[in-house]
Amino acid sequence: MAKSANQKLKLLYMVKLLSENTDEEHPASTADIIAYLEANDIHSERKSIYDDIEKLRDFGYDILQVHSRRGGGYYMGGRDFELAELKLLVDAVQSSRFITSRKSRSLIKKLELLAGKHDAGKLQRQVYVAGRVKTENESIYYSIDNIHRAIQENRQIAFQYLDWNLKKELVPRPNGEKKVSPWALIWQDENYYLAAYDSASGVMKHYRVDKMGRVEVLREAREGMEQFAQVDLAVYTNQVFGMYGGDEEMVTLQFPGRLIDVVLDRFGRETDVRPMGDGTFRIRARVTVSGQFFGWLAGIGREACVAAPAHVRQRYLAWVEDIVRSMASGPAEEGKAVQD
Repeated sequence: MAKSANQKLKLLYMVKLLSENTDEEHPASTADIIAYLEANDIHSERKSIYDDIEKLRDFGYDILQVHSRRGGGYYMGGRDFELAELKLLVDAVQSSRFITSRKSRSLIKKLELLAGKHDAGKLQRQVYVAGRVKTENESIYYSIDNIHRAIQENRQIAFQYLDWNLKKELVPRPNGEKKVSPWALIWQDENYYLAAYDSASGVMKHYRVDKMGRVEVLREAREGMEQFAQVDLAVYTNQVFGMYGGDEEMVTLQFPGRLIDVVLDRFGRETDVRPMGDGTFRIRARVTVSGQFFGWLAGIGREACVAAPAHVRQRYLAWVEDIVRSMASGPAEEGKAVQD
């Protein structure tokens, strides 16, 4: 019998069948393998299948055999990813804000291929997050790739910083053309940020990656190595609330003992915690004092106290009072008056 054009692809088709369609509970019998090959215009005999399986094993594929009264068969044992690992990756992709919905579906489909046909359905149990907001910047994949390339090649980047408008569109920010030296990518508060040195201002800054458009790798070498070497990224991400800038201060904060989990989640387990003996504790932490920091404290409520320094305490009080005044004098709901 003349060999078909696909005959030389026989081993590749066998690997494809075993990888995508078999597991311990769903082995492929010799007859199944022969039928699959015939469907792809590849003639094979039972004895040659045994020889081919041995060749694939010698090459390194973990092909196991199941013996049973119903015939048994072969299946692909070891895989690059265990099912539990793939579930974790799917959950991360599904719940990530910086990946668009379309890209999330595409990535999950590719992860399903790594699980095989019979386990792919088990990856459909997604993490459902109420009101999950996904980015709409489809170019973020390529932005991240260009940023990594610039870091690896020690080069600067240029990009256009974007903002949302009232039509829910990402549009170029006025004077948003940036040229910086990228040093690290940070995943904070479900968003991707770039830590970069801005030579124009001589300081390290951070940018939301999903708001970066037209990221271009430049020829110029990176600057700011000395400044970046002074940055502890773990400390930096804890002290910068919501990744908003502000004045850096060493502050003393006081909380009731029951909020220790909240505080350690925010500042890390290395935080200096001092019990006060009255059911409260204090911490000293270096933070970037900003509206985001004050908002975090206000969200905890009256039990969160700025103990020192006095000028930060006064700024917090002024911030709260300004909001109260604004609410009292601001526009009321249509048809209703503001009452005390």
